[in-house]
Amino acid sequence: MGIIGSLVAFVVALLVGGLAIFVSASLTVDVQDYSHAVVTAFIGAVGWALFAWIPLIGTLLALIVWVGVINWRYPGGWKAAALIGIVAWLSALVILAVLNGVLNLGIGAFGVPGA
Repeated sequence: MGIIGSLVAFVVALLVGGLAIFVSASLTVDVQDYSHAVVTAFIGAVGWALFAWIPLIGTLLALIVWVGVINWRYPGGWKAAALIGIVAWLSALVILAVLNGVLNLGIGAFGVPGA
């Protein structure tokens, strides 16, 4: 895959991650701003990348940072942020199942860990 293909894959994955966070934030804290969700997905993905590589505790630290980014970007505190994270992860799984299962795109969700 060339640079253009990689860039398109990145943008699509970021938009899917943003959509998952948008759906989650809409359902949990009644915030409906897609661009805010996409920026949150990007910042969360950067935070994840900074910590996930650390042996033994990296994934846990990265998850705390990711939920912390959501906490910073959305109202409601840490419990609401954790709920947004869980619902975003579930939303990403559903979105990816549709995109990859029905449309056979083979993409992921940038900004939503494990999706």
